[in-house]
Amino acid sequence: MHRYDPGKAPDPELWLSLDEDERAMLIEAFHRKQRIKLPNVKAHALFHVIIENQIAEGLDCVVRAMARLQTQGLSRHDSVHAIGWVMALHVNDLMNPELVQDPSKANQRYEAVVERLSAQSWLDQVEPDVDYG
Repeated sequence: MHRYDPGKAPDPELWLSLDEDERAMLIEAFHRKQRIKLPNVKAHALFHVIIENQIAEGLDCVVRAMARLQTQGLSRHDSVHAIGWVMALHVNDLMNPELVQDPSKANQRYEAVVERLSAQSWLDQVEPDVDYG
């Protein structure tokens, strides 16, 4: 795989054959080439990697969310961002020991939030006039 385009799903087998660093470098290269300004390109790429991995691995709630979000009018790239936003909230929760007594329940909560995610619920949370790449 020589390049990443978030507008097109990468071949799952090929994507998963790459190591994590290669995946992140491809995503960073895409954003640089598109001249998308990001506060932290490495963190941004990491969330892309996580979501693309979940899609390639067939995590049902994420696969369904991708289809649903695109049906609701988001681009594939924005759909990755919307699910990545839920993942960022999930990671934040995992950092709080008061919220995470049982990691399996935390994962169930993540999946439940992804199942409820809609284009509108994500758009209501993002700042207007911010380009999230």
